[in-house]
Amino acid sequence: MKIDPQDKKKTNPFDEQLGKKIERKQKALHNNKKSIWFGLGMIGVVGWSITVPTVLGASLGIWLDKNYPASFSWTLSFLIVGLFLGCIIAWNWVAKEDKEIHENKNEKDE
Repeated sequence: MKIDPQDKKKTNPFDEQLGKKIERKQKALHNNKKSIWFGLGMIGVVGWSITVPTVLGASLGIWLDKNYPASFSWTLSFLIVGLFLGCIIAWNWVAKEDKEIHENKNEKDE
């Protein structure tokens, strides 16, 4: 619903707000590429972004324990480091997606 600038004096704020909501819904229906599969994919990416560094860290730790024994466990140390690194990667990815969603929402509101 486009509002003609000359008719703007005749419209009230409710009509303008309603027009913006209708436009936003029409754009969302037309441009909505993010479905339930996108949400499930996001869960998968977050899971893998934590799992892969954790497993790699544990594998490196096991190798170090076999080849360079120490008074502490290399496996446990690198498992924790991998888990921490994976959580940082997942956090950054989710923050980037959240920022993109909010930017798209703000563009649609204008």
